[in-house]
Amino acid sequence: MHSRTWTFFEDRWHEGNVPIMGVRTHGAWMASSVFDGARAFEGVTPDLDLHCARINASAAAFGLDPVVGPARWMDLARDGIARFGARPELYVRPMYWAEAGYGGGVMFDPATTRWCLSVYEAPMPKPAGVAVTLSPFRRPRPDTAPTEAKAGCLYPNGARALAEAKRRGFDNCAMLDAYGDLAELANANLFLVKGGTVFTPAPNGTFLAGITRARVIGLLRGAGTEVVEARLSYEDVARADELFSTGNYSKVVPITRVDDRELPRGPVAARARALYWDFAHG
Repeated sequence: MHSRTWTFFEDRWHEGNVPIMGVRTHGAWMASSVFDGARAFEGVTPDLDLHCARINASAAAFGLDPVVGPARWMDLARDGIARFGARPELYVRPMYWAEAGYGGGVMFDPATTRWCLSVYEAPMPKPAGVAVTLSPFRRPRPDTAPTEAKAGCLYPNGARALAEAKRRGFDNCAMLDAYGDLAELANANLFLVKGGTVFTPAPNGTFLAGITRARVIGLLRGAGTEVVEARLSYEDVARADELFSTGNYSKVVPITRVDDRELPRGPVAARARALYWDFAHG
Protein backbone atom coordinates (compact mmCIF):
# COMPACT_ATOMS: atom_id res chain seq x y z
CA MET A 1 0.00 0.00 0.00
CA HIS A 2 1.16 3.52 -0.76
CA SER A 3 1.41 6.14 1.97
CA ARG A 4 -0.98 9.08 1.99
CA THR A 5 -0.48 10.95 -1.29
CA TRP A 6 -1.66 14.08 -3.09
CA THR A 7 -0.79 14.62 -6.77
CA PHE A 8 -1.33 17.68 -8.92
CA PHE A 9 -2.14 16.44 -12.43
CA GLU A 10 -4.16 17.93 -15.27
CA ASP A 11 -4.88 21.18 -13.41
CA ARG A 12 -6.18 19.78 -10.13
CA TRP A 13 -5.20 17.88 -7.01
CA HIS A 14 -5.99 14.16 -6.74
CA GLU A 15 -5.78 12.09 -3.57
CA GLY A 16 -4.08 8.69 -3.67
CA ASN A 17 -2.01 6.92 -6.30
CA VAL A 18 -3.65 8.58 -9.31
CA PRO A 19 -3.05 6.89 -12.70
CA ILE A 20 -1.03 9.20 -14.95
CA MET A 21 0.13 6.93 -17.80
CA GLY A 22 -1.42 4.51 -20.25
CA VAL A 23 -0.05 1.44 -21.98
CA ARG A 24 0.95 3.55 -25.02
CA THR A 25 2.55 6.33 -22.96
CA HIS A 26 6.17 6.63 -24.07
CA GLY A 27 7.37 7.35 -20.54
CA ALA A 28 5.80 4.14 -19.25
CA TRP A 29 7.42 1.69 -21.66
CA MET A 30 10.43 3.58 -23.05
CA ALA A 31 11.49 5.39 -19.85
CA SER A 32 11.37 8.94 -21.22
CA SER A 33 10.96 10.50 -17.78
CA VAL A 34 12.82 12.75 -15.38
CA PHE A 35 12.00 13.64 -11.79
CA ASP A 36 13.33 15.38 -8.74
CA GLY A 37 12.78 15.08 -5.02
CA ALA A 38 12.63 17.59 -2.20
CA ARG A 39 11.89 17.11 1.48
CA ALA A 40 9.49 18.61 3.98
CA PHE A 41 10.22 17.78 7.63
CA GLU A 42 10.05 19.51 11.01
CA GLY A 43 8.31 22.47 9.37
CA VAL A 44 11.10 23.18 6.85
CA THR A 45 11.74 22.56 3.14
CA PRO A 46 15.50 23.03 2.66
CA ASP A 47 16.66 23.90 -0.87
CA LEU A 48 13.16 23.48 -2.31
CA ASP A 49 13.99 26.19 -4.84
CA LEU A 50 17.04 24.30 -6.09
CA HIS A 51 15.06 21.11 -6.56
CA CYS A 52 12.38 23.01 -8.48
CA ALA A 53 15.08 24.45 -10.73
CA ARG A 54 16.84 21.10 -11.21
CA ILE A 55 13.76 19.28 -12.49
CA ASN A 56 13.64 21.76 -15.38
CA ALA A 57 17.37 21.43 -15.99
CA SER A 58 16.95 17.63 -16.13
CA ALA A 59 14.08 17.94 -18.58
CA ALA A 60 16.07 20.22 -20.87
CA ALA A 61 19.14 17.97 -20.73
CA PHE A 62 17.04 14.91 -21.49
CA GLY A 63 15.22 16.59 -24.37
CA LEU A 64 11.80 17.04 -22.77
CA ASP A 65 10.02 20.39 -22.73
CA PRO A 66 10.16 21.98 -19.23
CA VAL A 67 6.72 23.56 -19.46
CA VAL A 68 6.35 24.44 -15.75
CA GLY A 69 8.33 27.39 -14.40
CA PRO A 70 10.29 26.98 -11.14
CA ALA A 71 8.05 29.52 -9.39
CA ARG A 72 4.96 27.47 -10.22
CA TRP A 73 6.64 24.29 -9.02
CA MET A 74 7.37 26.11 -5.75
CA ASP A 75 3.79 27.33 -5.34
CA LEU A 76 2.35 23.89 -6.08
CA ALA A 77 4.79 22.22 -3.69
CA ARG A 78 3.79 24.53 -0.85
CA ASP A 79 0.12 23.96 -1.64
CA GLY A 80 0.60 20.20 -1.59
CA ILE A 81 2.58 20.25 1.64
CA ALA A 82 -0.17 22.29 3.33
CA ARG A 83 -2.64 19.47 2.69
CA PHE A 84 -0.86 17.30 5.29
CA GLY A 85 -1.24 19.54 8.32
CA ALA A 86 1.46 20.79 10.68
CA ARG A 87 5.08 19.58 10.44
CA PRO A 88 4.59 16.53 8.19
CA GLU A 89 7.46 14.37 6.92
CA LEU A 90 7.03 14.30 3.15
CA TYR A 91 8.71 13.59 -0.16
CA VAL A 92 7.97 16.17 -2.87
CA ARG A 93 8.39 14.79 -6.40
CA PRO A 94 7.95 16.82 -9.60
CA MET A 95 8.01 14.78 -12.82
CA TYR A 96 8.08 15.19 -16.60
CA TRP A 97 7.57 12.45 -19.18
CA ALA A 98 6.82 12.07 -22.88
CA GLU A 99 3.37 10.87 -23.90
CA ALA A 100 4.08 9.92 -27.51
CA GLY A 101 6.91 8.69 -29.65
CA TYR A 102 7.77 8.29 -33.30
CA GLY A 103 10.28 6.52 -35.54
CA GLY A 104 9.01 3.11 -34.48
CA GLY A 105 8.33 4.36 -30.98
CA VAL A 106 11.91 4.59 -29.73
CA MET A 107 12.24 8.38 -30.08
CA PHE A 108 9.94 10.59 -28.04
CA ASP A 109 8.22 13.77 -29.12
CA PRO A 110 9.12 16.68 -26.77
CA ALA A 111 5.92 18.44 -27.82
CA THR A 112 3.99 15.73 -25.96
CA THR A 113 5.71 16.40 -22.61
CA ARG A 114 3.38 15.96 -19.63
CA TRP A 115 3.97 16.60 -15.94
CA CYS A 116 2.73 16.17 -12.41
CA LEU A 117 3.74 16.96 -8.84
CA SER A 118 3.35 14.25 -6.22
CA VAL A 119 3.61 14.88 -2.48
CA TYR A 120 3.45 11.94 -0.11
CA GLU A 121 4.16 10.88 3.45
CA ALA A 122 7.69 9.53 3.89
CA PRO A 123 9.08 9.46 7.43
CA MET A 124 12.66 10.69 7.77
CA PRO A 125 14.97 7.73 8.40
CA LYS A 126 16.73 7.73 11.75
CA PRO A 127 20.52 8.26 11.53
CA ALA A 128 21.23 4.63 12.31
CA GLY A 129 24.54 3.15 11.25
CA VAL A 130 24.67 1.82 7.69
CA ALA A 131 26.71 -1.17 6.49
CA VAL A 132 28.18 -0.97 2.98
CA THR A 133 30.16 -3.14 0.59
CA LEU A 134 31.46 -2.88 -2.96
CA SER A 135 28.92 -3.47 -5.72
CA PRO A 136 29.81 -5.54 -8.80
CA PHE A 137 27.75 -3.08 -10.86
CA ARG A 138 29.07 0.22 -12.16
CA ARG A 139 27.81 3.69 -13.00
CA PRO A 140 27.58 4.45 -16.74
CA ARG A 141 29.62 7.06 -18.57
CA PRO A 142 28.00 10.19 -20.05
CA ASP A 143 28.44 8.73 -23.54
CA THR A 144 26.45 5.60 -22.62
CA ALA A 145 23.50 7.02 -20.61
CA PRO A 146 21.79 10.38 -19.94
CA THR A 147 23.75 10.96 -16.75
CA GLU A 148 23.39 14.75 -16.97
CA ALA A 149 19.69 14.40 -16.04
CA LYS A 150 17.93 12.94 -13.00
CA ALA A 151 16.33 10.45 -15.36
CA GLY A 152 14.18 7.52 -14.29
CA CYS A 153 16.03 5.17 -16.64
CA LEU A 154 19.21 5.49 -14.54
CA TYR A 155 17.68 4.13 -11.35
CA PRO A 156 17.16 0.42 -12.14
CA ASN A 157 20.95 0.09 -12.17
CA GLY A 158 21.13 1.44 -8.62
CA ALA A 159 18.17 -0.71 -7.60
CA ARG A 160 19.83 -3.93 -8.73
CA ALA A 161 23.03 -2.89 -6.93
CA LEU A 162 21.06 -2.31 -3.72
CA ALA A 163 19.24 -5.63 -4.07
CA GLU A 164 22.50 -7.50 -4.60
CA ALA A 165 24.10 -5.85 -1.56
CA LYS A 166 21.08 -6.58 0.63
CA ARG A 167 21.23 -10.26 -0.35
CA ARG A 168 24.73 -10.25 1.12
CA GLY A 169 23.59 -8.59 4.36
CA PHE A 170 24.45 -4.94 3.67
CA ASP A 171 22.29 -1.82 3.71
CA ASN A 172 23.93 -0.11 0.74
CA CYS A 173 26.91 -0.37 -1.57
CA ALA A 174 29.67 1.71 -3.06
CA MET A 175 29.60 1.82 -6.85
CA LEU A 176 32.54 2.45 -9.14
CA ASP A 177 32.21 4.29 -12.42
CA ALA A 178 33.03 2.85 -15.83
CA TYR A 179 36.64 4.01 -15.40
CA GLY A 180 37.08 2.04 -12.18
CA ASP A 181 37.00 5.04 -9.84
CA LEU A 182 34.72 5.51 -6.83
CA ALA A 183 31.44 7.20 -7.82
CA GLU A 184 28.86 7.08 -5.00
CA LEU A 185 26.55 4.75 -3.11
CA ALA A 186 23.66 3.10 -4.95
CA ASN A 187 21.30 5.91 -3.93
CA ALA A 188 23.37 8.59 -2.18
CA ASN A 189 26.60 10.53 -2.41
CA LEU A 190 29.54 9.26 -0.40
CA PHE A 191 32.01 11.07 1.88
CA LEU A 192 35.04 9.70 3.70
CA VAL A 193 37.23 11.22 6.38
CA LYS A 194 40.97 10.64 6.68
CA GLY A 195 43.17 12.50 9.14
CA GLY A 196 40.48 15.12 9.74
CA THR A 197 40.09 15.96 6.05
CA VAL A 198 36.87 15.13 4.23
CA PHE A 199 37.09 13.57 0.77
CA THR A 200 34.35 12.92 -1.77
CA PRO A 201 34.49 11.77 -5.41
CA ALA A 202 34.99 14.61 -7.87
CA PRO A 203 32.06 14.89 -10.29
CA ASN A 204 33.01 13.44 -13.67
CA GLY A 205 29.60 13.01 -15.26
CA THR A 206 29.05 9.43 -14.12
CA PHE A 207 26.93 10.21 -11.05
CA LEU A 208 24.54 12.87 -9.80
CA ALA A 209 26.42 15.41 -7.69
CA GLY A 210 23.45 16.08 -5.46
CA ILE A 211 21.98 19.25 -4.01
CA THR A 212 22.38 17.97 -0.44
CA ARG A 213 25.97 16.97 -1.28
CA ALA A 214 26.80 20.48 -2.43
CA ARG A 215 25.07 21.99 0.59
CA VAL A 216 27.03 19.82 3.04
CA ILE A 217 30.32 20.60 1.29
CA GLY A 218 29.62 24.31 1.62
CA LEU A 219 28.56 24.04 5.24
CA LEU A 220 31.63 22.04 6.26
CA ARG A 221 33.99 24.40 4.46
CA GLY A 222 32.25 27.37 6.01
CA ALA A 223 32.81 25.81 9.44
CA GLY A 224 36.54 25.37 8.77
CA THR A 225 36.66 21.72 7.71
CA GLU A 226 38.74 20.95 4.63
CA VAL A 227 36.73 19.15 1.94
CA VAL A 228 38.55 17.74 -1.08
CA GLU A 229 36.82 16.55 -4.24
CA ALA A 230 39.19 13.98 -5.70
CA ARG A 231 39.63 10.82 -7.74
CA LEU A 232 39.11 8.05 -5.19
CA SER A 233 39.11 4.26 -5.04
CA TYR A 234 37.31 1.65 -2.99
CA GLU A 235 40.56 1.15 -1.11
CA ASP A 236 40.16 4.72 0.15
CA VAL A 237 36.74 3.76 1.48
CA ALA A 238 38.10 0.65 3.17
CA ARG A 239 40.85 2.65 4.93
CA ALA A 240 38.77 5.68 5.96
CA ASP A 241 38.56 6.90 9.56
CA GLU A 242 34.90 7.84 9.08
CA LEU A 243 32.29 7.48 6.38
CA PHE A 244 28.94 9.15 5.80
CA SER A 245 26.47 9.68 2.99
CA THR A 246 24.30 12.55 1.83
CA GLY A 247 21.10 12.51 -0.15
CA ASN A 248 17.75 14.20 -0.28
CA TYR A 249 15.80 11.28 1.17
CA SER A 250 17.86 10.69 4.34
CA LYS A 251 20.01 13.86 4.33
CA VAL A 252 23.19 12.99 6.31
CA VAL A 253 23.70 9.43 7.54
CA PRO A 254 26.76 7.80 9.22
CA ILE A 255 28.23 4.59 7.80
CA THR A 256 29.35 2.25 10.58
CA ARG A 257 30.56 -0.85 8.70
CA VAL A 258 32.53 -1.47 5.53
CA ASP A 259 32.53 -5.16 4.63
CA ASP A 260 33.65 -6.80 7.90
CA ARG A 261 35.26 -3.67 9.38
CA GLU A 262 33.35 -1.77 12.03
CA LEU A 263 33.61 2.03 12.05
CA PRO A 264 32.83 4.51 14.84
CA ARG A 265 30.14 7.15 14.62
CA GLY A 266 32.70 9.84 14.06
CA PRO A 267 32.69 13.52 14.99
CA VAL A 268 32.92 14.83 11.41
CA ALA A 269 29.80 12.97 10.28
CA ALA A 270 27.98 14.20 13.39
CA ARG A 271 29.12 17.75 12.67
CA ALA A 272 27.97 17.53 9.06
CA ARG A 273 24.52 16.41 10.15
CA ALA A 274 24.28 19.10 12.83
CA LEU A 275 25.37 21.79 10.38
CA TYR A 276 22.77 20.66 7.88
CA TRP A 277 19.99 20.64 10.47
CA ASP A 278 20.97 24.13 11.60
CA PHE A 279 20.92 25.32 7.97
CA ALA A 280 17.55 23.69 7.30
CA HIS A 281 15.96 25.36 10.31
CA GLY A 282 17.68 28.68 9.76
